[in-house]
Amino acid sequence: MRGRGPVLSAAAVTLLLAGCTNGQADEDATRESDTSAAGGSSASPSPSATTLNEPYTLAEADAPKTRTEATAFVRGLTVRPDYFGSGYRKRDPYEAGPFTWAVLGDDCLWRREAIPNTVLASLTRSFIRPGTGGEGAVYVSLTVTVHTSTREARRDMAMSLEEPLRCPQQRLNATDVVQDMTSRGDPFGEQRTGTSDDDLSEYGQYVVDGAGKARRFDWYKHRLGPVTVAATVRHPAGAKETEQTTVTEAALGGVDFVTADVDRIGKSEDGTDADASGEAKGSGDE
Repeated sequence: MRGRGPVLSAAAVTLLLAGCTNGQADEDATRESDTSAAGGSSASPSPSATTLNEPYTLAEADAPKTRTEATAFVRGLTVRPDYFGSGYRKRDPYEAGPFTWAVLGDDCLWRREAIPNTVLASLTRSFIRPGTGGEGAVYVSLTVTVHTSTREARRDMAMSLEEPLRCPQQRLNATDVVQDMTSRGDPFGEQRTGTSDDDLSEYGQYVVDGAGKARRFDWYKHRLGPVTVAATVRHPAGAKETEQTTVTEAALGGVDFVTADVDRIGKSEDGTDADASGEAKGSGDE
């Protein structure tokens, strides 16, 4: 998710400036990449922060420069249902974008709108793990957005950090409301971040009209240079805490697969890690 936030709080500005202080040196640094992550047969977590000397990233010089290139880039990233755990399948509708994205309006309602001039492409893919044994379904979505610059991606991250402050209750659609949202941001090297330049997380509950119990809602957003990778997780009602933790960790593993792929594509583009097969990266569909 992301949206419009006209005023940035001190926390958001801190996140924005923290990214700026990393500078181009971080973006141009050579990083160890898990080249097997994107093609793995099961969704196991990518390398943790303790095993990475540098974050996954994408140097601005190697990022797409036009909407045509950015569209090929987001469509070329592999995002498989089993990246998020077993039992997932594509949801209908499966894709949204690449020239629209979700915007949180002043009325705290999420809508899809045309991407602005600061964005080249944004593609959302949605998945579902159907409910079994009396437990409801789990819904996961993953959005990859290519911004025109690293600065604009940082600004988008900072604005996203503002959203729970501006709208502690947000309407996702005609029936679903997210409430009691809290957010945090971590530049690389602090707390959880190990597979991106910086990341955000939000936690709260969502309520479906006519349903009694609130359900857990998680949202994560990672930035790699001018590219952001965001995921949402809607848990079923009544799920045990251990099951919720398992679902969340698996979803984060899926994000790691995609961020590893973004990092690998950047290395291939600058010639430091060319694919053995010689095929162009970011040009095919999944």
